[in-house]
Amino acid sequence: VQLQASGGGLVQPGGSLTLSCAASGFPLNFFTIAWFRQAPGKEREGVSCISNGDPTTSYYADSVKGRFAYSRDTAKGTVNLQMNYLKPEDTAVYYCAASPSVISSSLASETAYAYWGQGTQVTVSS
Repeated sequence: VQLQASGGGLVQPGGSLTLSCAASGFPLNFFTIAWFRQAPGKEREGVSCISNGDPTTSYYADSVKGRFAYSRDTAKGTVNLQMNYLKPEDTAVYYCAASPSVISSSLASETAYAYWGQGTQVTVSS
């Protein structure tokens, strides 16, 4: 079971990036996939997730609401994070994480996810 996050890079404030999470070894469509991030010197935090069991249940960190959008591409078997209006404080390593089932109250909890990707660096700077 492996997760691969990609799409990070250097972008100017106000710019956009799309991160993608792909899986090998298991059908990603049957897992709840979440995005986390960790900035230098800070704890890892949940960014966004939509429950696979209940797509009406979602989580977005307050700091990204209205700017980030989570989506699944079932044809490609990937989960994407569209990040718009990026700010310097969005600079972090972004990780995707997976679990077969996650209760709605734990969507943003690291301990709810058994499988983690290696992370992709996002740097927002002018």
